[in-house]
Amino acid sequence: MSRIGNKVIEVPSGVKVSIDETGVTVEGKSKLAMTLPPFVSVKQEDGKLHVSMVGEDRRASAMQGLARSLIHNMIVGVTAGFKKELAIVGVGYRAQLAGSKLTLSLGYSHPIEYMVPTGIKLTLITEGNKIVIEGSDKQLVGEVAAEIRRFRPPEPYKGKGIRYVDEKITLKEGKSVG
Repeated sequence: MSRIGNKVIEVPSGVKVSIDETGVTVEGKSKLAMTLPPFVSVKQEDGKLHVSMVGEDRRASAMQGLARSLIHNMIVGVTAGFKKELAIVGVGYRAQLAGSKLTLSLGYSHPIEYMVPTGIKLTLITEGNKIVIEGSDKQLVGEVAAEIRRFRPPEPYKGKGIRYVDEKITLKEGKSVG
């Protein structure tokens, strides 16, 4: 039996949730929608959402927990939003933002241009050394952060590259003359 799936989801004031047979739509500061996974049903009572299983097998229990987590993340996203921060470490490495185009200079022979998807707000802090990614869709915020990090992941000898702000890099010692 799923412990997470059995938790009740509180719907804060100002958030509108609409449920049909195929999916759930949540509206607040923005609007998010998802289709329900199989073996799951959702009911709304007194400003609370209840996610229940259709069936009593292991897969239904897993889908109940998944659906509950996704709906909860949608509610948090339309009220508070999600945020990821990336740090650019390296001499000459920098970022510039022009409209919805992020231009990165990361030591390659050419600048890297990244088009920011709709629903994502990018902010540069301290002359292009820190990138703040904000949005209401948790999955999209994480995917954008991962795509930007993938352009130049931190290398293990000097730690140069793009990393998450809270990420710890274990540096290798390198060659020693002996």
